[in-house]
Amino acid sequence: MIQLERISKIYGELPKQAIALKNVDLKIGKAEFIVVRGPSGSGKTTLLMSIGGMLQPSSGTVRINDKDIYLLSIVERSRFRALNIGFVFQMFHLIPYLSVLENIILSTRHIKYDDSNKKAYSLIEDLGLSDRINYKPSELSAGECQRVALGRALIHRPKIILADEPTGNLDPENSSIVMKTFSNYHQNGGTVIIVTHGEDADPFADRVIYLKKGEIK
Repeated sequence: MIQLERISKIYGELPKQAIALKNVDLKIGKAEFIVVRGPSGSGKTTLLMSIGGMLQPSSGTVRINDKDIYLLSIVERSRFRALNIGFVFQMFHLIPYLSVLENIILSTRHIKYDDSNKKAYSLIEDLGLSDRINYKPSELSAGECQRVALGRALIHRPKIILADEPTGNLDPENSSIVMKTFSNYHQNGGTVIIVTHGEDADPFADRVIYLKKGEIK
């Protein structure tokens, strides 16, 4: 489903170049649960953003379902992401002036789903946020914010979920809720890629891949 061929990402110019990724080859099958683990600065987030069409590599190709996503125009790539990929970030990136319900529905704005509200209410209930439905992010705990972010990623039924340190700021109870939600999505045929420096996601993974200094070890 996802194929990376000799992906490299270099920032800056000589003599101050920083190599974030170096000739990474990786294949991920449909409905796999992959954890990419490595220390801070290993290139994990750069790899995730490259897979998600958010950061063009300096060289190499990224194919999703045999489509080279960086040959698409910016508009086409944005549309492709909206239809196929859900993102979950450590810092949540919720819209501060929108409610829980509005933040979750927001990601369906490019997609004509007549049942967006119904789906959102169902997700909110599944994520244990029914009593917070009209709260703003500033009125929520970190764990609740991450669950909102997860609902936003899931509502448009993406084929792929990409998550960057999704439990990094959470207590054990909320970490467990988030990981079980990823697991349920995976068991229903979704592909999950989580990048992290911790081990919380390892028990759920089909494979754990170790990244060090931009290379798969």
